[in-house]
Amino acid sequence: MSVELSVKQSQSESGRGLQPPPLFQLPLTAQDPFDNDQQTQLQLSESNPEAQQQAKPRWINPRRLLLLLLGFSLSSAILGLFYYMHYNHQKRNIQTVTPCLSPACRWASARLSMSADPFTQPCDYFLFACGSDVLSPEKGGRQRGQGIPGHPQNQKENAGRTERKGQRKEKIPDRRTVLLQYLREILEADDRPASTAVQKAKAFYRSCLDTKSIETAGADPFLTLIQKLGGWAVSGQWNRTDFNSTLSLLMRDYATFPFFNLYAGKDPNEMPRETAKRYIQIDQPDLLIPVQWNSKTLKSQAETQTLRPFLESCQRYLSLLGAPPSRSMIHVGTFISLSSELAVAAAPLRFRLSRGQLYQRTTIGELQKQAPGIDWLGCLRAAFHPLPLFKDDHVLLHNLPYIMQMSRTIGKWLVKHELSTSSPVHTYMVLNLLHTLIPALDSRFSETANNLSLALGEAGGVADRWKRCVSETERGFGHVLTHLLSERTARREAEEIIQNIFSSFKSTLRELKWTDQKSLQFVMKKVEPLIPRLWTTKEISSEAELDLLFSKVTVGTNSFFSNYVQLLSFRRKRRNELLTGRAEAADSLSVTPFLLGDELLFPMGMFIPPLFHPTYPRAMNYGLMGFLIAKDILHLILPDVYSQSEMVHAVGECVWAHYLAVTKGEAGGGGEFSLSAAQRQEVWVQYSALQIALQAYHQSLKNHPWDTSISGLSHTRLFLTSFSQVHCDSDAYSQFMPLEPSFLITVICSKSDLCPESLQCPNKTQQHSLETC
Repeated sequence: MSVELSVKQSQSESGRGLQPPPLFQLPLTAQDPFDNDQQTQLQLSESNPEAQQQAKPRWINPRRLLLLLLGFSLSSAILGLFYYMHYNHQKRNIQTVTPCLSPACRWASARLSMSADPFTQPCDYFLFACGSDVLSPEKGGRQRGQGIPGHPQNQKENAGRTERKGQRKEKIPDRRTVLLQYLREILEADDRPASTAVQKAKAFYRSCLDTKSIETAGADPFLTLIQKLGGWAVSGQWNRTDFNSTLSLLMRDYATFPFFNLYAGKDPNEMPRETAKRYIQIDQPDLLIPVQWNSKTLKSQAETQTLRPFLESCQRYLSLLGAPPSRSMIHVGTFISLSSELAVAAAPLRFRLSRGQLYQRTTIGELQKQAPGIDWLGCLRAAFHPLPLFKDDHVLLHNLPYIMQMSRTIGKWLVKHELSTSSPVHTYMVLNLLHTLIPALDSRFSETANNLSLALGEAGGVADRWKRCVSETERGFGHVLTHLLSERTARREAEEIIQNIFSSFKSTLRELKWTDQKSLQFVMKKVEPLIPRLWTTKEISSEAELDLLFSKVTVGTNSFFSNYVQLLSFRRKRRNELLTGRAEAADSLSVTPFLLGDELLFPMGMFIPPLFHPTYPRAMNYGLMGFLIAKDILHLILPDVYSQSEMVHAVGECVWAHYLAVTKGEAGGGGEFSLSAAQRQEVWVQYSALQIALQAYHQSLKNHPWDTSISGLSHTRLFLTSFSQVHCDSDAYSQFMPLEPSFLITVICSKSDLCPESLQCPNKTQQHSLETC
């Protein structure tokens, strides 16, 4: 697939690069060529005094003089014509590029001026790898850059490498971080009188940032809550509360589900899906104990190397809660033993899907017979209070074997310890409650959880406090933040770019060479009915409704723990809204599109600065956000495109050949390795997304020829420069991208009049012989 690229780069631009914000720079005045000739002659005569003393000839051949005059006249005419055309081209280019002077554009111009220019650094800059080093030989590749000859990661010139790393810092962060930063600005702004609900959201955020009060409180808030729930055997003070009563209380008021997960949703087997009823869905829980799936025994089991750090973390938690060391080991041992038994029947999603264990329909009454260890009607009524539920109501199960095993295990442990002063089942529930409330406790608890993640080889690192606080505020006051975001979203501009990118996407599908006609028909049958649009929630439409919704919430300034616990009940209200159909399951604060029936919905959280702004030149919006939209659509609609079109393989290999041509030139050749199918597909997706966005922008220029610019860049150059700011996105597919997306500019410009000829890497003669991808 290729796109005709016809917009030329101005000759004066090609060597200029990105300078500090030149929004108000005037073009340099062209010097008179005649003045240049005079100055040159003067310099020559001054530097050669002997020439001044030479005798002038007494006569000149008329024919020779005539030829000299004619030659001089012709040369002058050609030079004059060339100068006229060059001057007019400069003047015309300057006149057609109108600077954008909005505050957002000035900020973007300043940012671009501090970033590496892809047109003055066409090689070194593009050879950086994405931030995730997850490729390995087992996955069909290796860690990006490692072992690739000539890759900057293998170079020993530390100074140059450090300089380039500094330039990468100016790239735009991943989309989730951008959204959190934008919400942070909203929460910290004090620009106008806010509604009561907005004030409560901001107060909640500030209480989360008050780490001094949180650290001073220590574990006391959680210990007080345990006593409120009847104590626990670890402290020696337990009122022997009823199992099902405690479980119902944890589910209703504290959003804690120790033995099974609950959520509400539709049955995908019901038609039509748009009007399908919603059901309570019961799934296996998020187990605290780390387990591995054994494909031979078809069971989950804990392994020794993971049990040791898990045991240490449990001991640490009990120590922080004041448990005597002599007794904590006994409780930790029984907790791990019970956890291991519960985990046996837990299975990964792919296995349950292959066994048809998802969306199994039954009634609450029938479930009670199959798994009598739980009071199902009582627990479900508590979790969805105050909605009326009855034994004949249907529920959907996602792992019936686990539910039955869990019921037998709980019954056995309750009977075994019926006369004991300790209850491992009750301790198990309290430790699950602790896990729910760790975000509201002092840093010792979160550090313990993070140390366990690191020991298990998972992504570790404690997030910045402000990020955690924005996330927690979003979970509790999602309605408020959605409303505030809706007020700031440029809907018309967002809708326009969505429609144009989707139209370009459909054109690309028709041009793609499919394996057979059935593949094209299958894809088009899925695409044609889709209606792409901006997702805006209709649940809350005014500040008065928000104030009513949060009227019973009291946010204190010095107790984040109590604020956090109070808002856990809002998760129950959210479940109720989803079950009754008063709310959609979609998340309007997400950063990627999703399918809902026949609608392709794009959340408002995507269309925020610096990724998108209504005053940006369209070239910027299409180069950055347009590319991301196209990439998201390709991932969502064509997950299996590799098996449906041979072009995916061809384009992936073509782009990789361009990459190897550059890296081999750096190190003298050799050391190639091939891409996996998933890597080729991701390269194709991102290369196609860039072409789709560029095609959509060119079509937008045809419909509305006028566009602004920043930093004096031509429209197409601004488009590509904006694209170069895209961060290696933290989506599920980024692990398969073997090179930085910005390198695609080198590929797309290798044989095109779109870019300056100087974009070719120096001393890379083999690049010229490569085919167009």
